[in-house]
Amino acid sequence: MKFHVNRDVFSEAVSFVVKLLPQRNPQPILAGVLIEAGDDGLSLSAFDYEASARTTIEATVDEPGTILVHGRLLADIASKLPNAPIQIAVDEDGGIVLTCGSARFTLSAMPVQEYPAIPEVSGESGLVRAEDFGTSISQVAFAASRDDVTPVLTGVQLEVSGTHLSLVATDRYRVALRQIPWDGGRAASDDTTTALVPARTLTEVGKTFAHGGDISIAFSGTGDREIIAFSSGDRTVTSLLIKGNFPPVRRLFPEQTDHYAVVNTGDLMEAVRRVSLVLDRSAPLRFTFTTEGVSMDASGTEQARASESVDATLTGEEVTLGLNPQYLLEALGAVRSEFTRITFTSSENQNKLSPVLITPQTSIEKGGEDSFKYLLQPNLLLR
Repeated sequence: MKFHVNRDVFSEAVSFVVKLLPQRNPQPILAGVLIEAGDDGLSLSAFDYEASARTTIEATVDEPGTILVHGRLLADIASKLPNAPIQIAVDEDGGIVLTCGSARFTLSAMPVQEYPAIPEVSGESGLVRAEDFGTSISQVAFAASRDDVTPVLTGVQLEVSGTHLSLVATDRYRVALRQIPWDGGRAASDDTTTALVPARTLTEVGKTFAHGGDISIAFSGTGDREIIAFSSGDRTVTSLLIKGNFPPVRRLFPEQTDHYAVVNTGDLMEAVRRVSLVLDRSAPLRFTFTTEGVSMDASGTEQARASESVDATLTGEEVTLGLNPQYLLEALGAVRSEFTRITFTSSENQNKLSPVLITPQTSIEKGGEDSFKYLLQPNLLLR
């Protein structure tokens, strides 16, 4: 095999396919990048049984063939090559020789015959705007759990129904929900299709495809090998779905919103960052909402204390509660609006704290779109 390719194009392609691979893989063969050279140029692929990435690029192919080479090493080399075309060829001993300008590298070839087949997707698909999808992932994925003890909570639930795609994530203490338009084409249906995608994989998909035009999302497979595929241009990422029943968190969102406060998003974020500096990592921050604004009070270790107030408009009774400051900051960062509405929900159980609902607010008087919602469970405050 022998081909010539643009350095920048090749480096970007290798970086894309290795991005989803784990830093340490128990099977060395899965650390490889499969490079196939043919009449249509180059196809580069990586696969670790959980996720795969594939892209095609233009190249001048002198001798077609297939090679498997260590992916991260190749990515590191390609990113530091001089500004010149790359030539890759297989020598007489079966080694891989990469030359670029005066730089020359000889790499060991990995056994192609031992590499697993890249999954193919042929199921029903639909389209979403790349910018909307990337934004929605950044607004939701952070709320997924990082504890592998409960795998279903480490994923983001994608729900397709009619002309909408919803993304939902929870770690038991909070719930994030975002809805965006979905174009199912002629196959559009009111039936709900769900897919539980690992949050880590979905986050990388959002970063990779956020600046494209449209993203095609396809569902395929059955049983233990259900997968989802995201495609845009010449790039495709697939992910094995998480098995299990995602909790029915939608029913937790309240319908009534007649007890709430509206506050400037940026002002509240800055104040929370300052006041929470004296708190222990797991300690809640005390919030008191009154007709005069919202005040924050924190008592930390070593006798440190802090307090600050921010203007707010309150509708309903005054409220005092404790909130995890980091969870609140992540929610405020996801709101993406100048003002934020914090709604105080009610519960039939008087012994249980009710969550607060956080939504965008266009202005002090005017509510924002309801496509993003975030529920946060308050913490008990020590008297």
